[in-house]
Parts: sequence; structure tokens; C-alpha cells
Amino acid sequence: MKTWLRSANAKIKPDFMPGGSKAKWFPIYDAIENFIFSSTKKTTNPIHVRDSIDIQRIMVIVWLAAFPAMFFGMYNIGNQTLDYLALVGSNNTNDWHHIIINLVGYSQDSFISKMWIGAVYFIPIYAVTFAVGILWEILFAVVRKHEINEGLFVSSILFALSCPPDLPLWQAAMGITFGIVIGKEVFGGTGKNFLNPALTGRAFLYFAYPSQLSGDKVWIAGLSDTGITPAGFSGATPLGYAAEDGLNGLTNNFSWFDAFFGHIPGSVGETSIIAIGIAAIILLATKVASYRIILGTIIGMMAMSSILNIIGSDTNPMFQVPWYWHFVIGSFAFGLVFMATEPVSGSGTDAGRWLYGGLIGVTVVLIRVVNPAFPEGMMLAILFANLFAPVIDHMVVSRNIAKRQRALSHE
Repeated sequence: MKTWLRSANAKIKPDFMPGGSKAKWFPIYDAIENFIFSSTKKTTNPIHVRDSIDIQRIMVIVWLAAFPAMFFGMYNIGNQTLDYLALVGSNNTNDWHHIIINLVGYSQDSFISKMWIGAVYFIPIYAVTFAVGILWEILFAVVRKHEINEGLFVSSILFALSCPPDLPLWQAAMGITFGIVIGKEVFGGTGKNFLNPALTGRAFLYFAYPSQLSGDKVWIAGLSDTGITPAGFSGATPLGYAAEDGLNGLTNNFSWFDAFFGHIPGSVGETSIIAIGIAAIILLATKVASYRIILGTIIGMMAMSSILNIIGSDTNPMFQVPWYWHFVIGSFAFGLVFMATEPVSGSGTDAGRWLYGGLIGVTVVLIRVVNPAFPEGMMLAILFANLFAPVIDHMVVSRNIAKRQRALSHE
């Protein structure tokens, strides 16, 4: 079978090469060939290899690292949804998801039911995101006559994981379109974008449809479909409670361990610190992510939140929230591991990465605490730091050049 496939591929390949009758479709052919076959070219003589990593391998590593957060996110969607339906005494959410979910059922004690409910809500969002994103990638690759880049694997899954489970599919299509086209392709494609594409698409949706993306009833699948909200159950995220009643709002509704393990409402991939921590270990071990950015962001967040705790406020309860709560609520951990560490839109110098991370950490706390209209700040903090990353690197490089020139002048 393998020999037959290679033989068939060898016959049609000349048609897609430069000068062939189908040369303009080479990017599509090349993507399919790379997906099916491994290279037959082997290096036999001794060579000097510094690193075997390439863009394809980096993207696949990040994509796979997101799987623990994805699978736990689906379980959490099902768990939160079943808890809600039990409170309202309903067996379904009365929308199209119910038809598929009913194939397995709404058993509150069944792990399979919880995973199935989560999958029914999440997979359509991910499928639409990937399908629309790959269409844009193919279009730009064909027009520009270059290979289709694997970056979409990462952008699509991170975008889908950053969305609430009730996101309408047409909004998912619009969001990834904005992220891929405006956030990346108009600047030349992968490697030339100065903003994170997944975050750019997510920010577009937030500012275009704020009530649907930040309301209390969008974080639990089916909550907005029944029209029934039981007393004491709003579906609000921990940050929503913190914005209303500070630390008391958090501790009265969740324990810190609930937030750490991920048993709280939130976007699909942001709730479990353990699942995100597994991804962090993978990305750090493979040197895809920079530990300087991660530590810089955490230090900046701890410093800024501690300063605001000391200052205090009689009118703003968010001033009370300590750093260890900021770490486990909202999208701080998810954005820290998957978004802030993106090598293209982040700082590239070692010293610059500390400053870049610190800027994110300080900014996310300021947005969460000082801005009453937007309790979640990680998305905007990273995009804000993306804009300053080139300036930070320029300052670091200029400082290093000046330092070496001074050293040479003294010799």
C-alpha cells in the first residue's frame, strides 16, 4: 500500500511543480503530501546540527500540548451543564445540541455523558474554526505561491479553547477570519505578524459582541437556551464574582482548589491549572516556550497585585484579590503558557523577555482591578505587550551595542 501511494504520488507530482499544468495549486498538493508522506532524503555524511526543530515541529508540539486542556475543558463543560440542569429540573437545553446529546443521555453520574456533552458543544466550534481558517490559509498560499503553514493548527485550537461553549458558530467563523486575515496574513503570514492571531480574533469578537462574549450566561453550555435561572446560580465566572464583591465574592462561591483543578465556569481551555501546567512542562522541556517570559509574567502579576492589596480601596473590591487568586482565575494561566510565549509576537532577546513578561503581568492586574468594565485582562495585556515587543528588543540590542562599544573604547 505504501509503495503504491508513493508510486501514484510520483506520477502526479510533476503536474504540480513549476511549469506543470497544475502548478498554481502546488501549495494544496504540498500540504497533502507533507501530511501523508515523510521525506525519503536521508543525510549520510557527518554534519553539524545545532537543532532539529523547525516550524512544523514547533506547531505540532504546541498543538499536542493543548490537548490536556482541551479534554478537561470538554469534561468541565459537561459537568457544569449537568449541575445546572439538575438545579432547574430540566433534561435538556432545548436547542440543536440536545438532539446529539440525547444519543448518550444526561446522566449526572456518567463520565462519558459529561465528555459527550462537552464534545457536542466544543467540537463544532473547533471544526468551524479550523475549516474557515484553512480556507483562508489556502487562499493566501495559492495567491502568494508559497507553502501552507502549519501555524493554523495552533491558532485554531487556541482560538477555540479561548471561547465560551455557547459561542454561535457564525461568530467562530468571523473571529478566526479576523484573526488569520487581519492579525497575520495582511502582514505577510506566519513569522511576520506582530500580534497573536488567536488573540486578535478573540479580541475582535469581544469588542464586536461584548454582551455575548462577557455576559454571566455564556460560560455554561445551555444556560442561555433554557431561559430559566435558579436562585443562587448565575453562571458567572470567578472574575465576575470578584468584580462584584472582591475576595469575599470568590470564597463564597468557589474554593481556591476548585479554581486550581478547574471545576469552575470559564472558557473551554482556561479553567484547569493542572492541564495547563502539563502543557507548560512540555513547552519548556522542548524549549518552545521561554521560561523568562513565564517567570517575568508571574513576577509582574505578583508585584502589581501585592501593591494594590497594600493600597486598598473602599469602592473597588477587586483591590482585595491576592496574587494567588489572580493566578488561578480567568485566562491568566492559559494566556501565560500558550499566548504570551508565542515566539513571533513576543520579545526575542533574553533580557527583553523578562521585561516583556513583566509588562504582561503588571498590565493584566491593572486591567482586572482598575477597569470596572472589563474584569478579565489577560487578552488585552498580551496584545498590548505584543505592540511593545519590537521596542523592548530594540532597546536591549541598542544597550548591548553601546556596552560593547564602551568596552572596546577602553581597550
